[in-house]
Amino acid sequence: MKYLITESQLDRVIFKYLDNQDFIVIKMENRLYYVNSEGDEYAQIKYYPEDRWCTIHYDLAEEVGKFFSLDYEDSISVINRWVENKVGINSINVEVASPIVGY
Repeated sequence: MKYLITESQLDRVIFKYLDNQDFIVIKMENRLYYVNSEGDEYAQIKYYPEDRWCTIHYDLAEEVGKFFSLDYEDSISVINRWVENKVGINSINVEVASPIVGY
């Protein structure tokens, strides 16, 4: 059996997936850090409101891509749209934290 799913329908499913991650949002030094738990050393997502800039942890992009069978660029794009939805701002610049350098 085959199903046709629109981009907006897939976005809604992925948004629910990200919502269910129960990220803790920590506001510090005019930045928002989305972490899995209070003691986490690294944020999954950082958002800089003044610059409208978002940094996504490489592992999160990989996880979303594998879980939903998306290519890497599409997973980054949908996570970015989720952040835009959460903060209520369109056109956020995005980058991915390298797995080699750390985050």
